[in-house]
Amino acid sequence: MSVTWYECKVKYRKTHETGESKVTTETYLLDAVSYTEAETRITEEMKAYTSEEFLIKNIKLANLAEVHPFENSDRWFKAKISLIAYDDESGKEKKSNMYLLIQANDVKEAFENTTQAMQNTMGEYTIPAITESTIVDVFPYFDGEENDAVNNVEETENEKVDESELV
Repeated sequence: MSVTWYECKVKYRKTHETGESKVTTETYLLDAVSYTEAETRITEEMKAYTSEEFLIKNIKLANLAEVHPFENSDRWFKAKISLIAYDDESGKEKKSNMYLLIQANDVKEAFENTTQAMQNTMGEYTIPAITESTIVDVFPYFDGEENDAVNNVEETENEKVDESELV
C-alpha cells in the first residue's frame, strides 16, 4: 500500500531551553489519506505537543517516495535519487527522479543512510543532491494493531496467572 505524505506548517508559541517564549512556524510531516485527515491528525499531535494555541498555516502534499528514520539522529534531509534506465529503442539513458526523507545528524551521515536505504535497489541510481529539510518531526500513521498485539500478549499472561492462582 502506498503512503501519502503531507507537509503541515504550524504556527505556535514555543518556549526555548533558555525560557524565552517566541512565536515560530515549524513544518511537520505525517501520512494520511486526505487533507481532512491530515488536518485532524496534525491538530491531535499539536495538542499533545503544546498547551498553547496554534494555527495550521498550510497543508500540502509532500513530494516524497519514502521516509527512512534512523536511530540516534535528530535532523531530516531530503535526498534526490536519480534512477537510471536504458531505453532499448533509442539506446539512450533515461533518468527519473524520486525524493527520500532521511534522518541523520549531518550531510555525510545522510549520504551514508541514503545509500543504506537504497541497498536493495536492483537498478542503477545516483544521488545528485542531499539538502537539509525544514521538517521538524515525522508522524507516521499507526492503526493501533501494534498496541493490540501487546495487549493480547499481556491479557494471555494475566489469564495464565489467574489460572495458577486457582490451583
